Amino acid sequence: MNDTKSLPALPDRLSSNPRSPHYVAEVFEHSIGIRLNGKERFDIEEYCISEGWVKAASPKALDRRGQPLLMTLKGTVEAFYS
Repeated sequence: MNDTKSLPALPDRLSSNPRSPHYVAEVFEHSIGIRLNGKERFDIEEYCISEGWVKAASPKALDRRGQPLLMTLKGTVEAFYS
């Protein structure tokens, strides 16, 4: 009789940008956490678990459309619901 909604599976590659083909709106209805090399990060824009990289926004640099430039960081990536 519990109406608990199960969480959708986290994809291998996910982007927080709605214009990206890797954006999944159902996943962002819940709180997501990302660990890179065992340290939790809060500034991640996109990740890929199988390839072992994350993309984080540069603090000041912008592209020609006004979006922040993304830096690619490599390592062990873990995604989880928090």
